[in-house]
Amino acid sequence: MDKLELKGKWNEMKGKVKQAHADLTDDDLKYEEGQDDELLGRLQQKLGKTRDEIVHWLKSL
Repeated sequence: MDKLELKGKWNEMKGKVKQAHADLTDDDLKYEEGQDDELLGRLQQKLGKTRDEIVHWLKSL
């Protein structure tokens, strides 16, 4: 599994994620350092996609 580099870029990426999926809340998009898996798990549940699909999508932003 490819590790997603969120540290430092997440606030910028979060805005793009909200534009694409307005139904996601701030709680859904809450990121704390070292908690990548929790964030990806919440996105998986909300979006109904696999972890790899979400990581690929976030990297494309």
